[in-house]
Formats: sequence, structure tokens, C-alpha cells
Amino acid sequence: MIEDKRLLILVVDDNPLNLKLLETTLSKDGYQVVSADNGPDARKIAVDEKPDLILLDIKMPKEDGFKVIKKLKESSATSTIPVIFLTGVSDIDTKLFGFELGAVDYITKPFHPREVLARASLHLKLSIATNSLIASQAQKLRQITEAQTSMLTTPAMQPQAKFGVYFLALNEAGGDFYDVLPISEDIFGYFVGDFSGHDIKTSYLTLSVKALLKQNSALVYQAHESMKMINDVLVEILPEGKYLTACYARLNRKTNQMTIINAGHPPAIFVPSDGKAVTIEMKGDILGIFKEIYFGQFNIEVKSGDRFYFYSDGLIESFQEKVTWPIGSDELIAACEDVRYVPVQDAPEKIANMLLKNNSKMKDDIVILGIEV
Repeated sequence: MIEDKRLLILVVDDNPLNLKLLETTLSKDGYQVVSADNGPDARKIAVDEKPDLILLDIKMPKEDGFKVIKKLKESSATSTIPVIFLTGVSDIDTKLFGFELGAVDYITKPFHPREVLARASLHLKLSIATNSLIASQAQKLRQITEAQTSMLTTPAMQPQAKFGVYFLALNEAGGDFYDVLPISEDIFGYFVGDFSGHDIKTSYLTLSVKALLKQNSALVYQAHESMKMINDVLVEILPEGKYLTACYARLNRKTNQMTIINAGHPPAIFVPSDGKAVTIEMKGDILGIFKEIYFGQFNIEVKSGDRFYFYSDGLIESFQEKVTWPIGSDELIAACEDVRYVPVQDAPEKIANMLLKNNSKMKDDIVILGIEV
């Protein structure tokens, strides 16, 4: 609803006398009115003007009211506009069919002006209340998103870490997250995690894990010890059915040693400066379920120009499109090869664009974290 203008009502009827009566009745009561005498014109006006309410005649030539409302509800631009049917038919089957299509009410012809005003006022009030509630909830979720985003480390914050990241949440309360932690002047920790679920509780849990990472990634702890302590806490606090998959890497840029810990997460991609990109396959238990847990661990000596990519499964897997890891991994490896000479700060976004170019609707959160030695 727009507060600084009169409420707009679209009236649709092929009978000019009915149109005139409705326009006059509603205008006198302070409403702004636009009208159409056929379905196609009504749908175009609905898209262009975004009325707050539509009064729609059922029986019209060529495109009747049922066809009009069906097309209105199929379009995201008009699907939430409440529609009241105008009809001379009073049988229950017709009314039920209209409700199934999305109508909020009926006004039976011949209609009385006071009934028109009463029903229009009622459904406008309901619409205003619903939209206000939705806006309030969306604002709360946006605040959560802003809190999450404000805590995400950017390449500009940690230039010595030499990384790039692409992060995109499916919903305001996302389950995927990442972090980059300076452990000492030459040692950095890199973390990508994926919580099950995308509710508000999950968003708070991501903030909790980021705090645990900072507390338990000190120099005195080995990478697997840091993950073990995080798991011990998650086992105590996670609700039933909630778990975390994660990949945690620790890079010592002075000794050129990289350690990667995998906890049920998709395998990392390694792109050596003088060789082909490969996956680093490791098995490991997910976090937050078992007190006694096994991590996959991979140690490698690296050299300048080597790269690693850590990511969430939303980048390569799609249940709806039947794309699983074996298929998606080939495309991901090829994309990592293609961005070999792209600066690491820009490479993750380039990879995402290549893999998502044919995917018109994102199915899950996406994180890609690229690291260069």
C-alpha cells in the first residue's frame, strides 16, 4: 500500500452502465478508480497501475473473469492484488471455483452501492493489514541479513589472506556462510560451512559458529583440534535434526604448508600453478551430531600461484534439475581452469556466473571461497 495517495481500485465490466455506476460510487467515497471493459485491457492496467483492489466481472466476451484472474495470479506483478468477482450467478459451484482461482469475495448483481463500498472497504483493510505484517517480517529478516553480512570478512579487510569470495543467500535467513581468520602474521584460517535448513534459528547459529571459530582457531591449536572443539559445542546446542557440514583450511604462508579438514562437505578444488585442476576427495563426519567424530584431513606443500576453491553444494547440485556432484563437479573444475589467470579477488564471481548462467532460478544458498598462495 502507498500511504501518500488515494487507494486505487480497478473496475472491470463489459456493461458500460455497470462501469459508470461503480466508478461514481467508489469515487464519491474517496477512492481513485480506473476501469476496463475487457480482460486483456484489465490485465495491462493491473500491471501498469498496480491497483489496491480489483472488482472483476465474470461473464465477459472472449476472456471471462475466470481466465483473467488465472492470468493475474500467475504473474508475480499482480498475484497479490485482491480480486472481488462481480456476478449475476449465485450457484455455489461457480463461487467455489472462483475462490479456488484466488478471488477473495463475490458481489452479486444487481449490486447496491453500499454493499460495494462495504466489501471494498473490508478487503482493502485486510490487504493493508496483511501487507503491513509482511513488510514488518521482511524488515526483521533484512536486519538479520544485514547483521550476517556485516560480520563477513571481505578481501579488503584481510589483503594478506589473498582470497576472493562470492556469497549469495537464497532467503534472508541463509544457512551457508564463510569466514577468513588471521591466526598469526603468516597463518590464516579459511572456513566454509553449510547448516541444514534456512530458518531464522539457522541465521543465529551461523553467528555462533563464527564466534566459536574466532575462539578456537588460536595458534596453539591444530586445525583438526579447532574443528573438534566446535563440534563439541554444537552437539550440545543444536536442536534435533540440525547439523553443519564444513571445510576448514589453514595456510602457513611462511612454510608453504596447507592443511584442509573436511566435515561432510563437498571436496575442495586444487588448481596448481603448473598443473590441471583436481578435486581433493576426503571423507568426514558432519558436525553437531556425534560426540566422537572423524574428520578427513589433507596436508600439502604449496607454492606461489597455487589456488584452492571451497564452496557449498548449492553451486553444483540441483534436485529439481537432477544435477548431482559427479555431473556438477566436471563443470566446476572446468570453470576453475577457465579463471586461472583472473585475479583471485574476482575469480569466485566469474565461476558463479559460468555455472549459474543456465539456471534461471537459484535453488540454494551459494558460497565460493577462492584462495591463492
